[in-house]
Amino acid sequence: MTITATALPKSGEEDGTVKYAGIGPLELEAGGFLPDVVLAYETWGQLNADASNAVLIQHALTGSTHVARGATDEEGWWEQLVGPGATIDTNRFFVISINIVGGCYGSTGPSSQAPDGRPWGSRFPLVTLRDSTEAESRLADALGIDAWHAVLGGSMGGARALEWAVTFPNRVKRCAVISVGAYSTAEQIAFAQAQTLAIRQDPNFNNGDYYGGSAPEHGLALARRIAHITYRSALELDFRFGRQAQHQETPLAAAVLGERGRYQVESYLDHQGTKLVRRFDANSYIAITEALMSHDIARGRGSLEQALSGTTAEFFVAAVDSDRLYFPTQSRELAAALPGEVPVHVIEAPIGHDGFLTEIGQLSAQLREAFFA
Repeated sequence: MTITATALPKSGEEDGTVKYAGIGPLELEAGGFLPDVVLAYETWGQLNADASNAVLIQHALTGSTHVARGATDEEGWWEQLVGPGATIDTNRFFVISINIVGGCYGSTGPSSQAPDGRPWGSRFPLVTLRDSTEAESRLADALGIDAWHAVLGGSMGGARALEWAVTFPNRVKRCAVISVGAYSTAEQIAFAQAQTLAIRQDPNFNNGDYYGGSAPEHGLALARRIAHITYRSALELDFRFGRQAQHQETPLAAAVLGERGRYQVESYLDHQGTKLVRRFDANSYIAITEALMSHDIARGRGSLEQALSGTTAEFFVAAVDSDRLYFPTQSRELAAALPGEVPVHVIEAPIGHDGFLTEIGQLSAQLREAFFA
């Protein structure tokens, strides 16, 4: 098997730009097979001589690999943590973020060409987080990274970081798991199923073979609305929107239901749905959501304590106090099952789950002391 990766960046000139690596065929946990997988990734900083300064940052469900600014001035999603002089100082550390298999930001996914030259579409196989970890390990091999100084992420990114620490314990020295538990609960799977069903029931979905025609934009936008409600807290929605009408619209002044105006919170959800439709593929949304539904670090590994007993990394576990998607109790359960004494750090934010993005700076000092001093 031949694995190819573009050259490592020189003098930071390629920081924050997308590169690609072919990692060969991938046999999948659920029985599927991808014959020629490509991974898209971005890097910041330079890998040192013994490759001991590499940090892997895992993106969340619909996140991209653009963690921080680089060659362009486009803002990254963890600017508060990553950059020259930041907590994860790119003058000292080589940072990499990899688009998950099944995604739509350059890695092999449902919109990619299958061997017959047509998009995979409905034929794209089920990919789990363990599959994505195996794929990423091959990219690490290609870049000469035997072990990560640290692997970290929030939400699905945290689940991916945890999977790395369990699947390849000798390759992860430090692991930060933020705003996610050891497995997807029944409620989380239920929310996810509602989202994927919204897409699948869109008249344009065509069983996933919509490429070349009209995309299931309404279904994808609805899926995002459902998800976004779980990303934000009831307190935040009440504070920002309450029961206010959207501008001059009149929710309670319509002769028929179909003509009523919107509440501000409805307009907000409409906006979130429209934004995602502009940048994301509906099939990838399904594929990655299914991967997150598969998240169970103990699957096939005994009890949770047994599954985690072989880990050798130093762990940093954190939760958002107002999170109603991944409750802080799940973070505490994970920390209690890990070897040794692992505290749970808390992001105090009324916003809800998305606090792992907007308020990550609250953990800067703790992360610096634990992992990056």
